[in-house]
Amino acid sequence: MREDVKESTEQASRASDARVAVPERADGAAAEGRPEILFVCVHNAGRSQMAAGLVTLRSGGTIGVRSAGSHPGDSVNPLAVQAMAELGVDLGSAFPKRLTDDAVRAADVVVTMGCGDACPIFPGKRYEDWVVDDPAEAGSLDEVRRIRDDIDARVRGLLAELDTSSP
Repeated sequence: MREDVKESTEQASRASDARVAVPERADGAAAEGRPEILFVCVHNAGRSQMAAGLVTLRSGGTIGVRSAGSHPGDSVNPLAVQAMAELGVDLGSAFPKRLTDDAVRAADVVVTMGCGDACPIFPGKRYEDWVVDDPAEAGSLDEVRRIRDDIDARVRGLLAELDTSSP
């Protein structure tokens, strides 16, 4: 095999591997002692991406957050990217990631986004299902903004609960 073709193939493989949600610690413990939240929806292209961005924004980075999907899409919904940019959250470089058992193990809280996605169940995890409309089915930016604001209210509530339950 030509060296340049081999190198290109290896780079593509590494790029593909980078698109998988991998925990920071294999034992499932939260990184740096901070809580970890995992948002899951089928395509990881709208709701879960917005939720993750909102946790980062609202927590000031004090909460670890990931998002993933059982059947990741090709890219994040452009209307979701636009709606989040209005709040100063840049999802322009975000990409859909595959849900793994390790990502669930690493999370303290696992939130499915009302899309019927199944997550592995591990003892000691908090599981929630938020019934949230899908931006992919929205007909306008205004509808995506409404979805974003719904998720934002839920994120603020979750963060308040995590703050009050901390030692």
